[in-house]
Amino acid sequence: APRGGGADGSLSVTVSPGLSPVSPIHVYTQREVYGTVGSSVTLSCSFWSSEWISEDISITWHFQADGSRDSISIFHYAKGQPYIDDVGTFKERMEWAGNPRRRDGSIVIHGLEPSDNGTFTCDVKNPP
Repeated sequence: APRGGGADGSLSVTVSPGLSPVSPIHVYTQREVYGTVGSSVTLSCSFWSSEWISEDISITWHFQADGSRDSISIFHYAKGQPYIDDVGTFKERMEWAGNPRRRDGSIVIHGLEPSDNGTFTCDVKNPP
C-alpha cells in the first residue's frame, strides 16, 4: 500500500508477503566502472538465489544516458540465448560474457564513446 510521496515525486511503497512467498534474487554489480575512450569495459553482474537456477532464467541490461530520463533495453538473455537489442549505439559493440550456471550475467562493451556515460542496470529473473 502506498505510504505517501516525497517532495521529488518519489513514492515510498510497502510490500507485504502474499500467500505464496517469493525467494528474492540478490544481484551484485560494481557501483562505478571507469574506462577510457576507445577501450573495452566489463560490466559485471553476479547474482545469488537460494532457489535452483531455472532453465527459464532471464537477464536484461538497461542503459540510461547521463541527463536522460529514458532507459533503453540494450541486452537480453533468455531461453539459453543472448540477444543484443537492435537499438542504440551499443548493438555493434556489445559482447555477452556471462554464464547463468555460474550465476554471472556480465557483458562487455567495446570501443567506449563519451556518450556511453550513464547508468547501466542488470535485471535478473528466475521463474517461477
